[in-house]
Amino acid sequence: MSIRFLRTVRNVGLFSASVVASCFLANTGFAMETIKAQLTTAPNVPPPITRTTPAHVIVELEASEWVGRLSDDNNYKFWGLGAQGATGTVPGPMIRVMVGDTVEIHLKNRKDSSESHNIDFHAVTGPGGGAAMLNTEPGEESKLKFKALNAGLYFYHCATASPSIPEHIANGMYGGILVEPAGGLKKVEKEYYVVQSEFYTKPGKKGDTLEFSFENGLAEHPSHVVFNGSAGALVKNPLTAKVGDTIRMFYINAGPNLVASWHVIGEIFDRVYPEGSLVTPPLQNLQTTVVPAGGSSMAEFKVEYPGTFINVDHSIFRIAKGAVGLLKVEGTANPDIYQGLNEKK
Repeated sequence: MSIRFLRTVRNVGLFSASVVASCFLANTGFAMETIKAQLTTAPNVPPPITRTTPAHVIVELEASEWVGRLSDDNNYKFWGLGAQGATGTVPGPMIRVMVGDTVEIHLKNRKDSSESHNIDFHAVTGPGGGAAMLNTEPGEESKLKFKALNAGLYFYHCATASPSIPEHIANGMYGGILVEPAGGLKKVEKEYYVVQSEFYTKPGKKGDTLEFSFENGLAEHPSHVVFNGSAGALVKNPLTAKVGDTIRMFYINAGPNLVASWHVIGEIFDRVYPEGSLVTPPLQNLQTTVVPAGGSSMAEFKVEYPGTFINVDHSIFRIAKGAVGLLKVEGTANPDIYQGLNEKK
């Protein structure tokens, strides 16, 4: 990809900023309550919204670059997002707002960062998803204000053209924003935030801090496919529930390349809201659901039997690359649902 092309992409984004600004910074004409968003790191989810009127929600995020665990064998230099003043995480924090909210993003970029960073919000209506307004150099801060017009579960990610948009995503700069529909979501016992993503690394030996490989990204040949930022993250710290709980999972596929086939072994999704659409009737009784790169899905299911359930991408060889997690369910089995026969003759 030529430098001229990358500069053109960036200039288009900057040109769009004036259009975005005129839409996002318009006076709404009435006073709103101002609140600070409660951000959570995966797999945790911000609490359900109980208010019934829109608010002015301030979201404070910070971009940073650090070395952290990618697998038991290797570390990696991540680029990621976190709450301001906190250590960055992969994925970035989950944000929860409601339709009609005015959302104000404050993005800082730590002064020790080597790159400029921004955020393209798929929940934003306007060219670039607001990314051009959030272009933030190391040590600086940028702001974006937009109105949440559409309910859904949306992806957000860095979209800085230097060194390339794919590299920023592949290094860990992404997360999820939930825009609740009017009236909110039905109460459930458990909610979890799970993000699948790929990492493309150069060869290395055990103990090395691995480096990004643009060539492997172009070839769509990941060395790691993981849940919540590292291989085994949801094995070392399993999701938990009790028999009788209804679980709601907010599942995002950060890509940057692969389509995911999301499946929980031993469970059936009672309701699936494909591609993060929360205002259309859900599909029912699904075994596996497809989640496109840069897309999402929300699923609800009641756990009716105790034990350990395995969360996978059913493009099943990806288990060997790290795409596996656990859900541990405690309680008493209902013999009317499942009977195991293990008699030996």
